[in-house]
Amino acid sequence: MQVQHKVDGSVHTVLVLVVLLGGLILSSCGSQQAPPQPIIPEVRTVTVEAERIVLTTELPGRTSAYFVAEIRPQVNGIIQKRLFDEGSDVKAGEVLYQIDPASYQAAYNNAVAALARSEANLPPVRLKAERFRELIAVKAISQQDFDNADAALRQAEADIESAKATVESAKINLGYTRITAPISGRIGKSNVTVGALATAYQGAALATIQQIDPIYVDAAQSSANLLELKRNAAAGRIKGDRPDRARVKLLLEDGTPYPLEGTLKFSEVTVDPSTGSFILRMVFPNPKHVLLPGMYVRAVVQEGEVDKAILVPQQGVSRDPKGNPVALIIDGSDKVEQRALKVDRVIGDKWLVTEGLKPGDRVIMEGVQKVRPGAPVKVVPFDAGRKNTPEAVKTGQPAVKAH
Repeated sequence: MQVQHKVDGSVHTVLVLVVLLGGLILSSCGSQQAPPQPIIPEVRTVTVEAERIVLTTELPGRTSAYFVAEIRPQVNGIIQKRLFDEGSDVKAGEVLYQIDPASYQAAYNNAVAALARSEANLPPVRLKAERFRELIAVKAISQQDFDNADAALRQAEADIESAKATVESAKINLGYTRITAPISGRIGKSNVTVGALATAYQGAALATIQQIDPIYVDAAQSSANLLELKRNAAAGRIKGDRPDRARVKLLLEDGTPYPLEGTLKFSEVTVDPSTGSFILRMVFPNPKHVLLPGMYVRAVVQEGEVDKAILVPQQGVSRDPKGNPVALIIDGSDKVEQRALKVDRVIGDKWLVTEGLKPGDRVIMEGVQKVRPGAPVKVVPFDAGRKNTPEAVKTGQPAVKAH
């Protein structure tokens, strides 16, 4: 029995030693394994390129007639006829209304008769004055008689001139009974009917004519935008001395483009203190009368050209906690760098960047949520035409429309 106990004890001791030795071997093998390599995130980038662009500004505006003429009578009388169709086009000089001319015709006839009477009295007075001039030369008559005859001649001539003026005045008043169009254009509704009393130079217009070909467009421009434009032009970023800078395009109120281009006529010299803006006036041809006075439109005004503009898709520009625009770019060692930007405006689906980027910079479009400044990344070119790719869905950013 004692021998059996010794054998069992030896076996147990050997087993314990084997287990301990195996644990040491495994521990030694585990300590020699290399640590796992870090995963380098993949990002998609676009390379910034300089390009030439034309800067435009959309301004809200209203159309207004090129010429407006309010028709008012210049003599008193009863409207006898209306000689136009409401809403039709009329020509300058066309008769619109006829005022009863009877009394004015009579006044004209009376003035003509008075002129004829004055002209009939002139010959005997002239002959008498001529005879007296001969007699005074030989002292056959007194100086007083000659002066009276000469004065009578001058008075007869003055009476004729007065009668001629009266005839002319009566003729003008008679002509005013025919109320004509002072300009060519489209006439609106008539505010009077046949039989109504017209008063000379009355406050209410009989009708209104508007010339709408061409037509004005008045748009409001911010004075702050004008100052920025001048600064950019002075710095050489904008070339605004081209003759085509005055060309203007138009968008109708339903968003469709107007087919004809207009020209910029002038800008108001005073800024409205209540709105901080001034008025730009443009002229557009309107042969088909598509544009009517009072319509809301948007004028697309060319400001100038930028020869080396930096455009970056909006997807690649974010905001820092203070709201300033920033972008993540890839430096020469394929590491992430954050750049503060200064942007001017949106052009299509891109930002116009004025400071912070230069041609050749690689801007991260996708994968920004997986990286941080200073971290190495794997760079893959960005495909603007991709839609709903796993990477785009993961980053929560839609694919940018390609241009």
